[in-house]
Amino acid sequence: MALRSQIIESIDALSQSLQRLSRSGLRGFDCHPDSLAKLSAWGVAPQKHGETLTIIRAELGDCQRCRLAQHRRNIVFGSGSPTAKLVFVGEGPGFDEDRQAEPFVGPAGQLLTKIIGAINLTRSQVYIGNIVKCRPPNNRNPRPDEIQTCFPFLARQFDAIQPDFICALGSIAAQTLLNTTEPISKLRGRFYDYRGIKLLPTYHPAYLLRNAEKKRQVWEDMKMLMKEYPYET
Repeated sequence: MALRSQIIESIDALSQSLQRLSRSGLRGFDCHPDSLAKLSAWGVAPQKHGETLTIIRAELGDCQRCRLAQHRRNIVFGSGSPTAKLVFVGEGPGFDEDRQAEPFVGPAGQLLTKIIGAINLTRSQVYIGNIVKCRPPNNRNPRPDEIQTCFPFLARQFDAIQPDFICALGSIAAQTLLNTTEPISKLRGRFYDYRGIKLLPTYHPAYLLRNAEKKRQVWEDMKMLMKEYPYET
């Protein structure tokens, strides 16, 4: 057990070093959040041995791991079914979410609720989260180092839930999960593989509130999802 603890401590130290190097601008090796999430999971018992959303939330604690903690009111961990077949992922909490500690509860969240209803599901049947769990100041985009710090917890949430599908809402979510810089306009309209999970990018509901003409494309994406989703009969 002592040797195992030493290995885990060494891996944790290496992970932190890699993140510091990445934040400093070093690009000589892969520091994508998914890679860091896998690294942080080394030596940690997999979900089948008992990792749950409750355990992950407890470990997150009153997180002070990045600068976003200085401005937030609440951590927005995620909500929904812990055994959901479908997970929706946005980029980060907004004003209303920060106040209520729940994801997607403002105007964009109300539209997301309608989208979920349109595919014959409810919010209690899916899981909803974000790439980062604290509201960026003035709703700016989360920065790369903030994403790298927070993403391992979302990756562990995926492992605990074990969904069949992920719907990435907007560029930040899709680009982070797919490790790409392609815009959402080019990414949407097809499924991708994310660690064995079918991932479907589409426009963020907040974008739809400003660009109503894009709702038709989102509906086309949702129809693709409905064809694949294992509805109970």
